[in-house]
Amino acid sequence: MIHSDNLPAFQIQCGSVSELDRIGAQMLLMFPEERVFAVSGPMGAGKTTFIQAICRQLGVKDNVSSPTFSIVNEYRTGSGEPVFHFDLYRLRKPEELLDIGYEDYFFSGDYCFIEWPELAGMLIPAGAVKVEITVEEGSGARTFVFIR
Repeated sequence: MIHSDNLPAFQIQCGSVSELDRIGAQMLLMFPEERVFAVSGPMGAGKTTFIQAICRQLGVKDNVSSPTFSIVNEYRTGSGEPVFHFDLYRLRKPEELLDIGYEDYFFSGDYCFIEWPELAGMLIPAGAVKVEITVEEGSGARTFVFIR
């Protein structure tokens, strides 16, 4: 366990895409009550690919793809519960989230996975789990840091 900003954090190394389902399952076990996950990392780090893996763990059968132009996609779990996937890359200012009624999503109690959360400013709920993906130069290995 490592510490960042005095909050407990967990770090998991990832050497290949085939490990993402396992990491997604671990994340869901580590945070069984949390529903909002703020997934950050550089372009090409694998944010969407990781969210696809998490959705598989939740039993989502829909095609999980980045909602870059629509901002949010809705999927259904195996038991019919909604899962919301946000991609805020094209957001020009946080206030644009007000236009889509972000509160109805973020505070719904349903799973929300948010790519590029830093673009939402203070609108990301305080209790969101931060998922930071870093990419190692050369090997391309990923490190996932989960901060509560």
